[in-house]
Amino acid sequence: MLFRIPDQHVFPDPSLSEPSGLLGVGGDLSVPRLLLAYRQGIFPWYSDGQPILWWSPDPRMVLRTDSLKVPRSLGKRIRQQRYRVTMDQAFSQVIRNCKSADRPGQAGTWLTQAMLDGYDALHAAGHAHSVEAWDADGSLVGGLYGVAIGQLYCGESMFAHAPDASKVAFVHLVRQLHQWGFPIVDCQVYTDHLDRFGATEVPRQEYLRTIQPLVAAPGKTGTWAFDAG
Repeated sequence: MLFRIPDQHVFPDPSLSEPSGLLGVGGDLSVPRLLLAYRQGIFPWYSDGQPILWWSPDPRMVLRTDSLKVPRSLGKRIRQQRYRVTMDQAFSQVIRNCKSADRPGQAGTWLTQAMLDGYDALHAAGHAHSVEAWDADGSLVGGLYGVAIGQLYCGESMFAHAPDASKVAFVHLVRQLHQWGFPIVDCQVYTDHLDRFGATEVPRQEYLRTIQPLVAAPGKTGTWAFDAG
């Protein structure tokens, strides 16, 4: 069943989504609506020329932060410390690099200008966070961004302009989230890439039950930084 999202900040029950995971159309990308959506296991995903589309897929791809798998070759790359990894130092650059990243099998990008504006505002409000990988010459060569509410981190997109740069950033993020008490990373939908990191698919209802106490927990808002050491 497909719903028209009203001007009021409300969403239908995610369990009423179509088999594809598509739940509704319309609304806006204001900070309050985006936060409400993520709290309910819903996220926006659409392309230029389309109305805003809201999704809650079943099953849901989830990575437990205590179950991260790091392939041997990637572990070697991390130990080489080729990249300097930071948090929230270049959010706008990261999301715009994600927009322009070449993705095989995809025509165009789902990061419309309205999406960029919405997540920029969410970052300014302290709820969207980036991780950056910098090369030795100070160039931004990889990164990722996502949304944090309470003790839930929802990954959105990543890019890499150098070997394994986004993967290195992702491993650093997951390890830090684990130390901060974030038990899962919402990865949205299955990819081979996420499967190799140990992410698994769970039924939507299980995901929704899992995140209820997480999004109600005290969170880390504002600018993030890796713990020292």
